[in-house]
Formats: sequence, C-alpha cells, structure tokens
Amino acid sequence: MEFEWMSPEQAAELWGVNKRQVQSLCSQGKVEGVVRLGRSWLIPQNTVKPIDGRTKVAKQQNKKK
Repeated sequence: MEFEWMSPEQAAELWGVNKRQVQSLCSQGKVEGVVRLGRSWLIPQNTVKPIDGRTKVAKQQNKKK
C-alpha cells in the first residue's frame, strides 16, 4: 500500500488556511494519518480538513458526544 503525501504548505492552500494553522492541527493530533518526519509533517493526500472547533457546527457536535 503506497501513500501520496502533501506538505503543510500544500494542505494550507487546499484547505484555505494558513500554513501555521495546518502545523498546529497536526501537532494537536486533529489531522488523521499525519506523520512527523524530522521537523516536517507528512499529510496523506486524501485527508479532509478537520472541523474548526470554534464554529457553531463543531460546538453542536461536541454536545452530542
């Protein structure tokens, strides 16, 4: 099984957020399948953007749990 990876810069462009935000999501464990390689993050290409915890949708999902 071979994975296609993207960098935090590529993920930031795809998800419409800042590169630093992607790095923060990775370090918090909110990005599925992410791998730390040295000082860099490798993100699987098919990973979807995690839900922003500050939004109304995320707060409603947290209440259900």
